[in-house]
Amino acid sequence: MEKATHSPELTASLLDATAKIACASADGLRIHTKIEEAMPTFIKTVYAALSEAVGGAIAAAKEEPKAPAVNPKRSVFPEHIICLEDGKKFKSLKRHLSTEYGLTPDEYRAKWGLPANYPMVAPNYAATRSQLAKASGLGRKPAAAGKREA
Repeated sequence: MEKATHSPELTASLLDATAKIACASADGLRIHTKIEEAMPTFIKTVYAALSEAVGGAIAAAKEEPKAPAVNPKRSVFPEHIICLEDGKKFKSLKRHLSTEYGLTPDEYRAKWGLPANYPMVAPNYAATRSQLAKASGLGRKPAAAGKREA
């Protein structure tokens, strides 16, 4: 068995999974061979396969971050905002980021090195929504309950 280069927790998980697979397969090995001869080789093979699979997944996760689809400085326009992940235009990015990439606005900003005040909504769209909210009375303090004007 090769020396594991994984964290102790991951190594323990791999050993646990290997043991479960070996126990589940032991009945099948008894039928075809002497279990004392086949089991050590089988365990080494299973552990190596699991370790390789996990190592490949970890390596894929550590890949270099991809370049943004557009220059972040040129991603905000009055009518739309361009997603740096895929280059698509949106009035609001929040839902797209969460459904397509599983990112929150803060995670998105951190991933691309954007400032905390980077908008998630196109400026004109934000202004229109603000006007609608003000026109419908949102943001006003309610009148005092005891005072009624006649």
